[in-house]
Amino acid sequence: MKAWLTASLLLLLSGHAAAHQLKAAMTTVLINERSGNLELMHRFYLHDTEHAVESLLGGHADLFKSAKDRENFAKYVNRKVALQLADKTPLKLSLVGQEIDGKFFWVYQETKIPAKFSALRMQQGALRDVWSEQVNMVNFEGKGKVKTLHFNGDDDWLTVHFDN
Repeated sequence: MKAWLTASLLLLLSGHAAAHQLKAAMTTVLINERSGNLELMHRFYLHDTEHAVESLLGGHADLFKSAKDRENFAKYVNRKVALQLADKTPLKLSLVGQEIDGKFFWVYQETKIPAKFSALRMQQGALRDVWSEQVNMVNFEGKGKVKTLHFNGDDDWLTVHFDN
């Protein structure tokens, strides 16, 4: 019984430690026909973002107290994310804003929906220059089935293909 209790406690503690070490972000690219825009919504774990900001912006950065630090992190994300058409024509992403919501830090971008496209190329390098183990998952919604890209390891540009 004591061994089982010890093993259970160790499992719980290791899970708690791993939760703080999770270096992952989720992006949704919504192809919004009503607005005419590709809307990008990046969700980062606030805990990870706080640690990254100290490295990216300097040791005294504070996302909670400083609107400037929040804005600077959003600008960093804006520089690390890019979209292209299949022929490598770049799509200009505009930074719309950012916010803290519970345990997440959100960054919003948008661009006009291209006239005709069957594929998009994407680069999602946010926080991947801070931690080599960072994984960024991107879901594309609004044009057929949801499509997903995973950025990890040495991934740079990945391509998503849409059903016609």
